[in-house]
Amino acid sequence: MIDRNTVQKILDTAEIVDVVSDFVTLKRRGANYIACCPFHNEKTPSFSVSPSKGIFKCFGCGKAGSAVTFVMEQEHLTYSEALKYLGKKYGIEVVEKEETEEDTQERLRHESLLVVSEFARQFYTDTLFHTDAGRAIGLSYFRQARGFSDETIKKFGLGFSPDPRKMEGTTTLAAAAQKAGYKREYLIATGLCIERNDKSLADKFYDRVMFPIHSLSGRVIAFGGRTLLTDKSVAKYVNSPETEIYHKSDVLYGIYQAKSAIAKLGKCYLVEGYTDVISFHQAGIENVVASSGTSLTQGQIRLIKRFTNKITVLYDGDPAGIKASIRGIDMLLEEGMEVKVALFPDGHDPDSFARSHSVDQITKFLDEAETDFIDFKYELLAKDIAKDPLRKAGLIKEIVRTISLIPDRIVRTVYIEQSAQKLDVKQEILSQEVSKTRRDNIISGEDAKRKSEEREARRKELEKTLPAEEVPPQTNTPQAAHIDPEVPFLEPYEKEILYYLVKFGEHIIHFEEHMIVGSEQPVQEITVSEYISAELEYEKFELQNSVLKKVYDLYFEHKEQEGKNGQMEKWFANHPDKHISQAVIDLIYQKHSVNIKEFQRTLVPEENLIGKYVPKIILVYKTKVIEYTYNLLIKQLGQAQQENNIELQNELMQQIQILMPIKNQFSKELKRLT
Repeated sequence: MIDRNTVQKILDTAEIVDVVSDFVTLKRRGANYIACCPFHNEKTPSFSVSPSKGIFKCFGCGKAGSAVTFVMEQEHLTYSEALKYLGKKYGIEVVEKEETEEDTQERLRHESLLVVSEFARQFYTDTLFHTDAGRAIGLSYFRQARGFSDETIKKFGLGFSPDPRKMEGTTTLAAAAQKAGYKREYLIATGLCIERNDKSLADKFYDRVMFPIHSLSGRVIAFGGRTLLTDKSVAKYVNSPETEIYHKSDVLYGIYQAKSAIAKLGKCYLVEGYTDVISFHQAGIENVVASSGTSLTQGQIRLIKRFTNKITVLYDGDPAGIKASIRGIDMLLEEGMEVKVALFPDGHDPDSFARSHSVDQITKFLDEAETDFIDFKYELLAKDIAKDPLRKAGLIKEIVRTISLIPDRIVRTVYIEQSAQKLDVKQEILSQEVSKTRRDNIISGEDAKRKSEEREARRKELEKTLPAEEVPPQTNTPQAAHIDPEVPFLEPYEKEILYYLVKFGEHIIHFEEHMIVGSEQPVQEITVSEYISAELEYEKFELQNSVLKKVYDLYFEHKEQEGKNGQMEKWFANHPDKHISQAVIDLIYQKHSVNIKEFQRTLVPEENLIGKYVPKIILVYKTKVIEYTYNLLIKQLGQAQQENNIELQNELMQQIQILMPIKNQFSKELKRLT
């Protein structure tokens, strides 16, 4: 953990315009700066930087934040990594908390393994370019057989592992590394070398072209080696084993080189092999990664999902390979990804197609060839089903199983409707089967344990910044009626409340006489934050949007320390949780969304009018909550009457009678103020 004083020094020193200018060409417009957004494609600038507020905001894609947030988004770093980046930029020594001896040893060992891996990459690259064997075998393969340019070879750190037994002028990695002072234990721990029975070291990779595998941050963590021999007894590929720094289920080949393009384009292409990725890059399409021949895993899917939820899986047309990978695509659907599939023409795979076509031709082909996965699955499995009722039944069950994996109910409904037409099955039957399959999965526990583990992992990650559940408001109204968290109608009003809270929380509110609700006048010397807190908490209203609720809670937790001299805006903008910082910056930038702000068209300073509009927005919010609760009770009463449930009818009538005078009072007051 970085020392708090160091964090504050970095935040105080970092200039938003200076930081953004390292990546984007800014043009001044009034007090702010504008540019085309680096996070999505656009021709008209919608990206704005405010030096006075220290924040940026894109009105196209919605991304917003501070200098730290910008670096996190642009370089795909964690909060701590972004702080270290800025510390290095401004010459600020980053002081972290004191490590235990065990922590220090673990960190040094981890770093040593990464350093050894980088040495190996450099050794393989040097062997490729600077030895006769490397040039004759490895470099000629990359240049002639694969058509890779030297620029591409260096971009991906490609190399060659020699076999000194038959290649003069070469040496083993083990010998070179030990001569350079690297410990044998690290060479073994990284899987680069194997210890023989006589305790001597042997290279794991020899006489192979080498493909380094990078982590998300660009560190070399493993290798894949391909033989160029035609001997069938020699394995075509040899890969690094699982190590302390390499967990293959959490790694995708090319993710480091592709992450910026994936994030910017909002889409990822998934291929199978190293050369598929490299050829696509050389052709000009960089948003592509490979599973490297392994079955797609949850960890790999989550890695892609950090940058986009849209993915197109590219196949070379091999039916066996396609059917074998369907399970992985089902997992993509289960994670809520938007999945498409594209088949290359006969005789082509992604590598060969990219090498024989221009970037425009490739892009056009992919746009035209990609199809929705469920449609693709239907076409794949639907051959000759008309003549075989049992095969058709099997196809229906398979489509039902796939649709049941999709977490979004609306998306499931659309697929059910489309599939019912294709399969010539009644939509109601298909819908029932999908629902049954989902229930069966839950009851059988096939995915319950996994989902529970995922929720627990997410909870631990977010528990310091987000509430675990959206809590329904506890008002003086009946407890049976609560706000459905999926109903977003309250969000604009909650944003309005937080706008005033964050921006004017410590301002004294001066009430206009006609704005005072009730018989007793409120205390005149009261701040906006005190008034909002008193009005909401007295009647036990709670904000429904989980992020906005957290902003509300954080404000009151930190206002004594951070709230003086208008620093709350800056504190929130630099908050380590991007959900929090994004929400607050959206509030600051977003112009008034509720039509009770007639003063927007006046020249009166906004702070002079908070006594008029803060009480009104609080009253509007309360009224909306009460109206929703009342209407919900009426709906429940109607259902109880249809079911002839007398006991429930009586209970609901009592609740409605309690709520009605409150509703009428709020409505009356709101009419008076409007």
